[in-house]
Amino acid sequence: MPAADADDVRSVKDWLARWQPSVRAADYEAARALFDEGVVSFGTHRDVVSGLDALEQGQWRNVWGRIDGFAWDFDAMHVGFSPDRLLAFLATTWTSVGYHEDGGSFHRPGRTTAILSRPDPGADWSCIHTHFSLYPGTPPRSFGPRIDDGQGTGGSGPAA
Repeated sequence: MPAADADDVRSVKDWLARWQPSVRAADYEAARALFDEGVVSFGTHRDVVSGLDALEQGQWRNVWGRIDGFAWDFDAMHVGFSPDRLLAFLATTWTSVGYHEDGGSFHRPGRTTAILSRPDPGADWSCIHTHFSLYPGTPPRSFGPRIDDGQGTGGSGPAA
């Protein structure tokens, strides 16, 4: 794999930084703008999800409105690029706060990989694949004080 250009690495970190507030606010429309319509994903709630609508409905809406404090670990991020710089991958960890059914909170760490593509080296990245997993031993479900109101606002509850 060729050495990563600093501008390319920064562009991937910028893409990830644009996604983070969408997760925190359960802003599905903003997140959708960062993804390809044909995205294929793995996650906590679905084994394989194909297509952006299915990803939003089957994964994002089952998680984002039920957690708080979501944050990527940018310092732990690994990035790689295809020789033509049109395909990139990232692997990093993240943290969030989950909630037991009784309302008690728990540390909810995990890791993710993403594959990004773009039509030319100066274009914005679009995500074509993600894989999320919780650290072993982390409760697989968060009941959350926030409830998704269907409007992408994440409902009410503690600020993330």
